Amino acid sequence: MAAIYFTIAAIVLYLSADWLLDRIERRRGERLEHRTLIFFGILLGLALATFPLLRMLLE
Repeated sequence: MAAIYFTIAAIVLYLSADWLLDRIERRRGERLEHRTLIFFGILLGLALATFPLLRMLLE
């Protein structure tokens, strides 16, 4: 069951990172030059904050 929770969390994090990057680009009025790296950074930050919390809740 834990694998399902982690998979759902990963999907939500991916969509959240995409939404956040889109908001940043709209505010700037242009696409970011290193969009992939910034997306990865946002996703990594969200994952590092979320997955330990999820692990604690599942124990």
